Amino acid sequence: MSAVDIFKVFTIESAHRLPNVPEGHKCARLHGHSFRIELHLRGELGEHTGWVMDFADVKRAFQPIYDRLDHHYLNDIEGLENPTSERLSVWIWEQLKPTLPLLNEVVVHETCTAGSRYRGPAA
Repeated sequence: MSAVDIFKVFTIESAHRLPNVPEGHKCARLHGHSFRIELHLRGELGEHTGWVMDFADVKRAFQPIYDRLDHHYLNDIEGLENPTSERLSVWIWEQLKPTLPLLNEVVVHETCTAGSRYRGPAA
């Protein structure tokens, strides 16, 4: 059987500002977002369970990261001093991949119409 993709979605409320944008850019000011984070995993179906991974285990793996991000000022978190959506998706990957080896993709929606997708380091 071929690999199957699954995903779990989380929402965090966080504030940030982007320190490296041009002078006068609106994102240089402190503001917040309801970030929607999708964690995508890829793996083989368990013969007995019929699933790739229990969604509860995905939630458990993400919980410490969620706790660091939700209702926090992202710029104060080590590695997120310039917390663009792109950097946030890479940062989440780097924090989560060691404990969630089936992680295949991190998608961060900064707004309803904009975000980023990270699939790990280029081979």
